[in-house]
Amino acid sequence: MEIVDVTVYYLEMLSPSHRTIPAPCDGLNVLHIQAPTVDDYRGLYNAVGREFHWLSRRKLSDAELAAVIQHPLNELHVLQVAGVPAGFAELDRRQPDEIELVQFGLTREFIGRGLGKWFLQRTIDQAWSYQPRRFWLHTCTLDHPAALPNYLKAGFVLFKQEAVRREL
Repeated sequence: MEIVDVTVYYLEMLSPSHRTIPAPCDGLNVLHIQAPTVDDYRGLYNAVGREFHWLSRRKLSDAELAAVIQHPLNELHVLQVAGVPAGFAELDRRQPDEIELVQFGLTREFIGRGLGKWFLQRTIDQAWSYQPRRFWLHTCTLDHPAALPNYLKAGFVLFKQEAVRREL
């Protein structure tokens, strides 16, 4: 197991960002998957996060993961391009008055097409439809280089930053 130094960025949004991002292509659809299966979720999670060393959900047993992703206040939104899964967003609404964007990303073959900016705004709009006090997320230096700039351009503000050592 390799241990690396990572900077973690915590970002929040305290009011909706009202951006209009035009769809970068035809055939876009966002599906809200209610009670996803563990296998389906792990497939998406690994397709999006493997190269960025996502760990949190990989460490959970199937039963632990099912309890989280099938909770009625945990939402999975899958971006499809012409019917092909291109990425996903996971919203955790279990804390009163706040929503966490737990996971967000695209699969490798769909990165660099303007989909991330569009899908992030759709996700932001979805989160604010619940009228939380705060919408927040964290990202880190292991994530795609466009992640932090994309979140900042979308209206998130940095509220905390920390250096950690973590496994890959």
